[in-house]
Amino acid sequence: MKALKTITQLMFTEKKDLLLSILFGVLAGLGAVALFANSGYLISTAAIMPPFYVLTISIAMLQLFSVTRAVTRYIERLYSHRGTFTILSKLRMYFYWRLEPLAPRIFERYRSGELLARIVGDVESLQNYFLRVIYPPVVAIIVFLATIAFASVFSWEIALLLLIGLTVTSVLVPVWFSYRQKMTANKLRQRRGELSTETTEFLYGFRDLKINQKLKHQQDKMENASNQLIEGQSEEAKQTLFNQTVNQAFAFIISVAVLALGAYLTAAGDMQGVYLAMLVMVSLTVFENTTPIASVPVYFEDSRKASDRLLHDVAATDQEKQNARETENEWTPQNPVSITAEGVSLPGDRPGKPILKDLSLHVEKGEHVAVVGPSGAGKSALLHTLLGIFTPAEGTVKWEDQDISVCAQESLWQGANIIAQTSHFFYGTVRDNLQLAGDHLHDDQLRSVLDKVQLYDIALDDEMKEKAANLSGGEKQRLTLARVLLKAKPNWFFDEPLSSVDPVTEQRLLQDWLAAAEGETVVYISHRLVGLEQMDRIIVMEDGAIIEEGTFSELIARKGVFYELKAIEDEVIPAFN
Repeated sequence: MKALKTITQLMFTEKKDLLLSILFGVLAGLGAVALFANSGYLISTAAIMPPFYVLTISIAMLQLFSVTRAVTRYIERLYSHRGTFTILSKLRMYFYWRLEPLAPRIFERYRSGELLARIVGDVESLQNYFLRVIYPPVVAIIVFLATIAFASVFSWEIALLLLIGLTVTSVLVPVWFSYRQKMTANKLRQRRGELSTETTEFLYGFRDLKINQKLKHQQDKMENASNQLIEGQSEEAKQTLFNQTVNQAFAFIISVAVLALGAYLTAAGDMQGVYLAMLVMVSLTVFENTTPIASVPVYFEDSRKASDRLLHDVAATDQEKQNARETENEWTPQNPVSITAEGVSLPGDRPGKPILKDLSLHVEKGEHVAVVGPSGAGKSALLHTLLGIFTPAEGTVKWEDQDISVCAQESLWQGANIIAQTSHFFYGTVRDNLQLAGDHLHDDQLRSVLDKVQLYDIALDDEMKEKAANLSGGEKQRLTLARVLLKAKPNWFFDEPLSSVDPVTEQRLLQDWLAAAEGETVVYISHRLVGLEQMDRIIVMEDGAIIEEGTFSELIARKGVFYELKAIEDEVIPAFN
């Protein structure tokens, strides 16, 4: 319910449109009641042949109520839908605002497509929160109470009967359906997420599935998820229809009771017969406002689940980072910075297996530092923590004297050249992807940097498919390096930038890059130990902790872990000259 409270607060940011929609909804409902009440009175009055002016006035009022009902209903639709669309827009921005600082770690907790299903499907479901959960009961109760007050002028017994009908159709029946809704535990939202996930995996993994002859298996899983979603939607539609049918049945029973009671009162002389048709028409019309209330439990439960799915995980994770947004500093380093990590600990997914353990290090301004170690040692996690992508459970990270936990990530990254293990390429041309470093870059600059990374055969107008599927792994990495070289910021953070490049090319590119970064701060993550002689310092990690550090020659002379890693690499990879 806490998540739904947040949605309600967002909803009331558009209270003007929402209140106006309720106002005109009430006027439209009262206009409909007045229209049919006047119709019943006109029919009954015409039967006893009153003076002509009486009928003329009644006919004129009939036209007035007709126009009033149509105009107010149109205005109500205008304000309610405008308010709803604005709320959905703000909700998407709010969800992204909470989600963005959790990337990329949040992607590790969801399968492909599930997060997208939440953003699209669950936000879309919340459009019903005002239109079908808040609005119908409020309008129906106001219209009903006004109608009961009107009916009491002619017969308090009929007014009491209408009040009983209001209680049954607006309280008892919805409460019963709400109980049934909780018992059935509808899982429509989860099924939609499963279908999105299976579809995404089928499309992205199509080639591998086909090579391994698993295409039919994945297709069956996708079809099964689709069938389950269709089944869930069908069950929900049947439940909604059944709820409305039961509510309408009770409304009809009350209307018949009004007719019977009115006939009895007329026969007993307690009510004029000319009002009987009017009160019956009023009863039939006013219950139209309670029909949508039967569906309120369905849409309420749907909205509750959608809001929980949207906001629960992002509210419960990295809470410190969410709170820090209020005090973010827009600080962008314009020069090489020193980097200090003190007592940094980063929890892992498995209890008792932290990714980083009370780690401390200091990188001097303009120093070139390499971080090496076996897979799973925590090298990439360390880099992400130094960049503020991961938030440590304990300890601090500072650039110069700035605590990066209170600095806007985008501002920090504007002063850094960053290459992660995986880089994204967009569908378009090579030029389009290189100009991510800056729209001001000219073709001569782009061509020059392609030559620097030895991509001589690639032209700026060459087409790049989605995720650069038409390039090799080494070409992708060199293109990423080219993009970063164009950015030319004074601080460098590289994570396995050349792991798919042959050792000869890797050593040449590394030499060129380090020459370009002379006097600038460099943090270089690598499995391979090629070219590390040029580094000012090498840090060796294992199990989330620093176990050795020093220059290349110092570590070789020490004959510790680094020496063993280097010996193994020299045996596996022949020396290239």
